[in-house]
Amino acid sequence: MRGPPPARPFFRAPRSLLLTDPAVRRRRQALYLFFFLPGIAMSSWVTRTPDVRDQLDVSTAEMGLILFGLSVGSMIGILCSGRFVERLGTRPVIVLGTALIISGTIVIGVGSAVPSAPLVTAGLFLFGAGMGSGEVAVNVDGADVEHITGTPVLPTLHGCFSLGTVVGALAGMTATATGFPVHWHLAGITLAATGMLIHASRALPTGVGLSTRPRTAGPAEQAAPQVWKDRKLLLIGAIVLAMALAEGAANDWLPLLMVDGHGLDATAGSLVYVGFAAAMTLGRFCGTFFLVRFGRAAVLRTSALSGALGLVLVIFSDNVAVAATSVLFWGLGASLGFPVALSAAGDSGPDQTARVSLVAIIGYVAFLVGPPALGFLGDHYGLRTAMVAVLVFVASAILIAPAADTRERAPATTLDV
Repeated sequence: MRGPPPARPFFRAPRSLLLTDPAVRRRRQALYLFFFLPGIAMSSWVTRTPDVRDQLDVSTAEMGLILFGLSVGSMIGILCSGRFVERLGTRPVIVLGTALIISGTIVIGVGSAVPSAPLVTAGLFLFGAGMGSGEVAVNVDGADVEHITGTPVLPTLHGCFSLGTVVGALAGMTATATGFPVHWHLAGITLAATGMLIHASRALPTGVGLSTRPRTAGPAEQAAPQVWKDRKLLLIGAIVLAMALAEGAANDWLPLLMVDGHGLDATAGSLVYVGFAAAMTLGRFCGTFFLVRFGRAAVLRTSALSGALGLVLVIFSDNVAVAATSVLFWGLGASLGFPVALSAAGDSGPDQTARVSLVAIIGYVAFLVGPPALGFLGDHYGLRTAMVAVLVFVASAILIAPAADTRERAPATTLDV
């Protein structure tokens, strides 16, 4: 006599023959590039923030106002993304979002060369609009690939974003150490990104993410609130909010945190950020192994614990070596929260596009809009103290991690001889 059998594996379908299909393979490779490109663009900007701040001659609070352009652009892109995907499909939204990221990077480079704080703010607005709209669409597309192939895809895709941040951070650190001008550095990034956009856009299919609901006012208005009323989905959204905030805070502030909070120079601060990005990359590329064996809830709980430990050491340790090393725990902890929560959202009920879009929107609000607000706290209390707010959110994710376990359980049997 035994009890009910254990839960079915995280992905129940066998490895699909679709994975060997040339069109699916090209589509996955294109998605890899569409995740890699924003990562390299983001980290190229982040690693040069100390130089940009000095060129603009602004304070930490004023830098927070400049980053507010990123917040406004992100909110507009995020709020429009779900509707655009439902009406147009993922492909045009991904292409447009990526083009806006490239345009924003160009404008940021020009603004740093002039120098002009309003121009940098405008560039960040375009950058944020591209990230907010395009990244929601690319996650919906990735969730669709995950659904049709029956294998974990989103952790690896987000790993490509982190790999992009590593490459961009290494380039930014080298440029900072050699005194290479910010505008020429960002110009090189835009050229490479443009080539990737042209190459990858050809492999994306049309029609993915289009709404199947009737376009009459009644059903549309009735269907959308149902997603917001799903308690389990909102808990998944809370998890992604906390973990995306941890990732976004590091992306926006970690080099300055190490410079202003722990006394490192700009090059060393960029090197610490490279360590964070490398830990994120490692966690995401190894995530599938642990997800298949332990499930989403256990992986997310462990991730949140690791992230909280890293934040505690960065915030409260006065030993520079300990603080610099602890960002590895921070990076590993933040690595899987976003992609795993998106997978859970897609499996949590009907209307996959609406569910993934909702959780992605929550995540990108935290990732892109939350960190600039830390600049105002940092100006009054210091960046180390400001990170306590991030720590509180990450600690809360430890408690609500079980909400991400959306696997169906096998029917219970009373007798198993």
